[in-house]
Amino acid sequence: MGRHGTIAGRKAAQDSKRAAVFTKYARAITVAAKAGGDPDYNISLKHAIDKAKSINMPNDNIARAVKRGTGELAGETYEPGSFEGYGAGGVAVIVDILTDNKNRTTSAIKHTFDRFGGNLGVPGCVSYMFERKGVIIIERTDAINEDSLMEVALEAGMEDMVAYDDSFEISTATDDFDSVVDALKEAGYEFVEADIEYVPSIENAPESPSDIKNLTRMIDALEENDDVQKVYTNCSVELGE
Repeated sequence: MGRHGTIAGRKAAQDSKRAAVFTKYARAITVAAKAGGDPDYNISLKHAIDKAKSINMPNDNIARAVKRGTGELAGETYEPGSFEGYGAGGVAVIVDILTDNKNRTTSAIKHTFDRFGGNLGVPGCVSYMFERKGVIIIERTDAINEDSLMEVALEAGMEDMVAYDDSFEISTATDDFDSVVDALKEAGYEFVEADIEYVPSIENAPESPSDIKNLTRMIDALEENDDVQKVYTNCSVELGE
């Protein structure tokens, strides 16, 4: 699995972009709620709400987003989509979006790729280098016993766990993600992040400092776009820290 950055770096990035992240998560909740407003019967909505709660999004914001999705409140209509391409140094990039204007978003994404030495490609041009996996990140603390954590996750269906200096990164098959999350929650573990993501099966390590700098700037610019939900790369080099 590719490294997701240090815990301190992730928390700092979340704090600096909290308002923007609230907007993105609210959109995800609204779209998921179109299929039903009860998270007990709508797994996509449950995932979206769990992610929002993980960054302390206020319950009122979550409730309003659900009501917009179910039609109880007026609001914009958002459609999901994705873009694929290459960043500086030939790094593969996938950009997940939710937008109310596909033409506007397409233009903005293409401009961002071009601006930082990348190339926006056609669907499928890089997705073959990734797998869909459940990814759960838990901060390492003195209270966590690695063997106990692994035992709980394995019994629930975990595929792999990687221990870092500051965290544990657990991977699952998409079908086993919910059972592993539920088992870990029941055992009292708290998550830095838990989501189904694109995990690179083929990685790329750009060697040029200028390529790494441009790739970092491109990802930052993409993530600042309200229409962008998440950016995935197959870069094996730490970025932005």
